[in-house]
Amino acid sequence: MSTFAVGDEDFLLDGRPVRLLSGALHYFRVHEGHWEHRLGMLRAMGLDCVETYVPWNLHEPEPGRYADVEALGRFLDAVQRAGMRAIVRPGPYICAEWENGGLPHWLTGPLGRRVRSLDPEFLAPVESWFRRLLPQVVERQVDRGGPVVLVQVENEYGSYGTDLGYLEWVAELLRGCGVSVPLFTSDGPEDHMLTGGSVPGVLATANFGSGAREGFATLRRHQPSGPLMCMEFWCGWFDHWGTEHSVRDAADAAAALREILECGASVNVYMAHGGTNFGGWAGANRDGGLHDGPLRPTVTSYDYDAPVDEAGRPTEKYWAFREVLAQYAEGPLPEVPEPPVRLGAPVSGTFDGWAPLDGVLEVLGGEETVAPMPPTFEELDVDRGLVRYRVAVPGPRQPYPLGVTGLRDRAVVYVDGLRAGVLDEEDCFLLEPVAGPALVDLWVESLGRVNYGPRVSEPKGITGGVRHERQYLHGVRARALRLDAFEAAAVGKVPFGPASAGPASADPVPAGPVPAGPGLCRGALDVAGAGDAWLRLPGSTRGFVWVNGFCLGRYWSAGPQEALFVPGPVLREGANEVWVLELEGGAPSSMELAPA
Repeated sequence: MSTFAVGDEDFLLDGRPVRLLSGALHYFRVHEGHWEHRLGMLRAMGLDCVETYVPWNLHEPEPGRYADVEALGRFLDAVQRAGMRAIVRPGPYICAEWENGGLPHWLTGPLGRRVRSLDPEFLAPVESWFRRLLPQVVERQVDRGGPVVLVQVENEYGSYGTDLGYLEWVAELLRGCGVSVPLFTSDGPEDHMLTGGSVPGVLATANFGSGAREGFATLRRHQPSGPLMCMEFWCGWFDHWGTEHSVRDAADAAAALREILECGASVNVYMAHGGTNFGGWAGANRDGGLHDGPLRPTVTSYDYDAPVDEAGRPTEKYWAFREVLAQYAEGPLPEVPEPPVRLGAPVSGTFDGWAPLDGVLEVLGGEETVAPMPPTFEELDVDRGLVRYRVAVPGPRQPYPLGVTGLRDRAVVYVDGLRAGVLDEEDCFLLEPVAGPALVDLWVESLGRVNYGPRVSEPKGITGGVRHERQYLHGVRARALRLDAFEAAAVGKVPFGPASAGPASADPVPAGPVPAGPGLCRGALDVAGAGDAWLRLPGSTRGFVWVNGFCLGRYWSAGPQEALFVPGPVLREGANEVWVLELEGGAPSSMELAPA
């Protein structure tokens, strides 16, 4: 057994000064069949430690119902087999560009801005969750023969609040659950963030992408002694739908990494390998300097312009970082692992079945509710998915503007069965007025809950009301279609018709009846030589894809992402079933699978 401690200037492993050369790799963003390879890639780049968050909402989808919490333990075991140490960041809030910052929707819905504070109604579920989760960490600590050397208290709390009593409570809970390795906090190297996010007696670390000397100087004003560490060295960045792909020059990133190490500091490269936001778990941000502007949803890819790309391949940045890190390694670096098996040859296919959204909702949807005003997604118990809101415009009455107040995030609107337009937070009224009587359907999708800033925990769906002129329309019927309802046995009951029932086009669907517009498409791809691949959907607009029941995530023609990563372990030789849930445009014309 070993000991790991925080000294006056260094981390101490069995009393010997050590520097942590860590890289972020989130087990929940990488298919388990690829863990070993990705860890090998990090080790060969010159890293001796790996860091991961833990998303609470993934593992406790309903209060008291847990889903594969043991995945964390299996990952930490893989880390140890790779000969690496581990840093665990259990939250309860993690940011991570992940849905709701990792907080469960069933908790943030009723509590709102009371989360991440000493509010007893927040603390009780946190304690229950930690007591269920932390045995996976505690039994794998370095002083018990495992790889875990550090555990984080909350996450970047100084960017959010000042409730130091809450942070101290989290630290005490971690200790009470058996965490014996050193605890730490991480915040931006700014006075107000370090003041709001630091805990007396707990190591403070800093997060930045450049300017190490200035960042560490700020940290030293708040923490005169103890090891210096950049807990998040931002070597790249993530993308939002509808923006340009983010890229950072490899030489510039390598120079910034070198500066950190020249300061004598430890480092955690964020991200060393980003992976993918499978299952529609990508979060969102609010635009603007105060993070309270328009919504900016994050793409499915979490490539992050990292040294190891989304498909597990070394990039120019990888080789540049390897050259820097080799100077600090104990002995020669391992050989770079061979890449995982790629798809043998490109494959294309078409769809043999299609069902309209209403038909899918009838089979897979939840119970319909009726209320005077629209319920939010939280009130309907929807984490990821969409809701059909149905409301009647009384009549007779002349045409008036029809729209939505408090809309989050995007609504495709039909009036008497005819498509009338698409609304979002910034354009929340239809271009053409609506006369009464009329029946209005609004299909609203959550594009990801906010994961950072003061708008964390805000509700989704229609949070205000449907208006005709200034008048609210009451008597709203709402029915949810959750992503987790798409299981093979359930989808098998969907009444599919021919897929060729109507046009397939990359252009937006025009107003009027569309025989084969938004709905669920079913098809198959015949694979010879299963392996890692990219999936493209020509003619699609926005929706979700499943391959053999595994949800790859959201696609959207808004870009910049043009293809979805398909892990090789998801594919099989021969026929592979594909479902495409198109929410906005016409049914996709085909599908194309290419080697990754």
